[in-house]
Amino acid sequence: MTKQSHDNDVAFIQALAELLNRNELTEISVVREYGEDDSLEVRVVKQATVVAAPVAAAPAPAAAAAATPAAAPAEADPARLPGAVTSPMVGTAYLAPEPGAQAFVKVGDVVKEGQTLLIIEAMKTMNHIPSPRAGTVKRVLIDDGAPVEYGGALMIVE
Repeated sequence: MTKQSHDNDVAFIQALAELLNRNELTEISVVREYGEDDSLEVRVVKQATVVAAPVAAAPAPAAAAAATPAAAPAEADPARLPGAVTSPMVGTAYLAPEPGAQAFVKVGDVVKEGQTLLIIEAMKTMNHIPSPRAGTVKRVLIDDGAPVEYGGALMIVE
């Protein structure tokens, strides 16, 4: 690898990072082809940083109860719900094998571990997403054709 191609690759990766930030994305994956047996595969992922706030002196019990909603964290992030099936990649989710076809599963269906729940299209590849467990589909959290992010909740299977 020459110094010039290395510098070009670094500039390309920096441009991807800027694109990620400018469009408020969490992940970008790209394959850059140079020739028949020469390519560069790049995956840029933005990790959220969690900063804990300092704990102040304990407020009166009534004030503490009013300040802490009970179900807010679980409802705010469906991926933390019990039985959540999360996306292993960024892409477009399809609930049926082709337009107009019956969905792979619907709410109330009993599924086996490994059974296809939906498809995620990423980089023009259709990826079947299997059920991680046997159970019943309780909720479908996405619409057909919706964009999904890595780690985003897709369904609840309990």
